[in-house]
Amino acid sequence: MKELDTVRKNIDRIDEEILELLNKRAENVLEVGRIKRSQKAKFYRPDRERQILERVARNNRGPFPNDALKAIYREVLSASLALEEPLKVTCLGPLGTFTHLAALRHFGSSAAFVPVDSIKKVFENVETNKAEYGVVPIENSNEGVVSHTLDMFMDSDLQVVAEIVLEVSHNLLSRQTDRSKIIKVYSHPQGLAQCRGWLEANLPGVPVAESTSTAKAAELAARDPKSAAIASEIAARMYDLNIVERNIQDSRRNVTRFLVISKEFPHRTGKDKTSIMFSIKHKPGSLYEVLLPFKRSKINLTKIESRPSRRKAWEYIFFVDMEGHIEDKKVKRAVDALTNNCLYLKILGSYPQGKVS
Repeated sequence: MKELDTVRKNIDRIDEEILELLNKRAENVLEVGRIKRSQKAKFYRPDRERQILERVARNNRGPFPNDALKAIYREVLSASLALEEPLKVTCLGPLGTFTHLAALRHFGSSAAFVPVDSIKKVFENVETNKAEYGVVPIENSNEGVVSHTLDMFMDSDLQVVAEIVLEVSHNLLSRQTDRSKIIKVYSHPQGLAQCRGWLEANLPGVPVAESTSTAKAAELAARDPKSAAIASEIAARMYDLNIVERNIQDSRRNVTRFLVISKEFPHRTGKDKTSIMFSIKHKPGSLYEVLLPFKRSKINLTKIESRPSRRKAWEYIFFVDMEGHIEDKKVKRAVDALTNNCLYLKILGSYPQGKVS
């Protein structure tokens, strides 16, 4: 016991040192905030945040795990940013959705989250300065693109400033603990689609109902004791529901990508993506001609998607993601080369590449 007490005293001493250093860091953060205000500079810098997280992970000699270290530092950065300037982030709500969870992972719990009931309102909140940043889903590894998000970029001048790649685990939540007593299941259409096989195998004949979000589904299940929701673990805690079954998604590798939107344009980090949208002339080989500059410049395209333009029948808008920043010479050269073959071209943003969290 004497040996254990000695080790615990060492831990207490180290905790005091950590606390002192955190407060010293906070004092410097307040000074950074003062300088930024005097220069009217942006408070949130995703490129700077990425540099800090990568430096911390690179310098970590262990045994403390890097993933846990990054999670701690995200909270440190979030709290520091709140000291500089309280940050408002709007996302698809109510709180407890996977979009909210993605926003938490990216901005930390010190941000002020403003939940809304549609993707359109996320864009509107940022456009009207009700929030500095918005978080919207863009695609799922199994169900594909979120069309409504792509459509919103057609009429919006907002920029993509970051991406969040989140591994999604769906759970069956209910006030019940016995699965056989559940007579209805609520969830967002994406959640239902991603768990279709499990539902057919384990709750055959039980009707499903679509909700505006997975968190809204949890709220409905909390009101109806004979129903269940497909939602996140955080939604179970928020709505005081039992987790009847965990990880019911059909694919074990279920990843959703989210975009952070703002009026800003981030600096390059060296590990970036650029997103553009364009429409092309109606002639044979026009898409080939548009894509050829990327091949010549050896730029990897990570995504290409088309959507009806909504302005003219059978006219389509193409969305393309590529590796690199628009300030990179070869990316700028390739994008500039598109103008001769495009009826319309818009750069949606250049931003740090996300990693699965």
